[in-house]
Amino acid sequence: MAFGEFHRGRRLRRTAFLRDMVRETELRPADLIQGYFVVDTPERDFEKPLGSMPGQSQLSVERLVARVGRAMGDGLRSVILFGLPEKKDPAGTGAYADDGIVQRAVVRLKETYPELAVVTDVCLCEYTSHGHCGLLDGHGEVKNDATLELLAKTAVSHARAGADIIAPSDMMDGRVGAIRAALDEAGFSHLPVMSYAVKYASAFYGPFREAAESAPAFGDRKGYQMDPANVREGLREAAADLAEGADILMVKPAMPYLDVVRLLRDSFDTPIAAYQVSGEYAMLQAAIANGWLDEKRAILEALTGIKRAGADMIITYFAEKVLPWLK
Repeated sequence: MAFGEFHRGRRLRRTAFLRDMVRETELRPADLIQGYFVVDTPERDFEKPLGSMPGQSQLSVERLVARVGRAMGDGLRSVILFGLPEKKDPAGTGAYADDGIVQRAVVRLKETYPELAVVTDVCLCEYTSHGHCGLLDGHGEVKNDATLELLAKTAVSHARAGADIIAPSDMMDGRVGAIRAALDEAGFSHLPVMSYAVKYASAFYGPFREAAESAPAFGDRKGYQMDPANVREGLREAAADLAEGADILMVKPAMPYLDVVRLLRDSFDTPIAAYQVSGEYAMLQAAIANGWLDEKRAILEALTGIKRAGADMIITYFAEKVLPWLK
């Protein structure tokens, strides 16, 4: 073979200008959803930094509003809220109370920033005294069908507060259908449901459980979250949620399951979300703090990889940090 007859890919990599022209995947501010932990506390200025998630904190409503406002100045478009109630009980009543912590936070955010897209996580684990995602029977097993009614009540209470997207994360069978029916009946047929459709029983949730104070008091969640070894099961879960009325399908976690993100992207036309979970965040932050990774390059590469796999939107605790870089 004479020189010049082989493919010369380097021609389009030679300068930054050329690389920008041919870039296939672009990370945009609108792709990123920042997660926040909001606490039911009488202290207006409450902020408790999270040791396992450097840069993240438990926040009072007023501190949340202020922090979101600063991030919006850098281009933040959407948030997802996780609530920590003042008290917990076996039925997780704080989740669906009209004056619950997430409900109050949604009201304040929408009053202050009407243009902000507010996603609310719908689950009971942060609100139950036992830390599981639903009601328990006498043997400590989660009662699937009895839990659906409470999840639906939670979703409707979030909608009444002003939420823009409802995101059930509990992994109860049939919860999307129950939530969709309840929202429609309450006059919220216009609100989309972002289903945690393919949610694995992952080791990467540890820092979140500290942040949300939601670790199970006993046992684990393997009976309702998916086995990390399975991928075809994820297709069945996603198809079932679509049939029940889901508008957006989510894969959680993101980086260990990029093959699943790609499979859903290739299998369904619906928008796909991916959640870069607390453990992914903590690993990158630890490596960056030790000088093992370049902060900006590593974070942007990780997020770009998630989008390249097929995610249309990414829940990430890095959104605040990344937004100034994307300007």
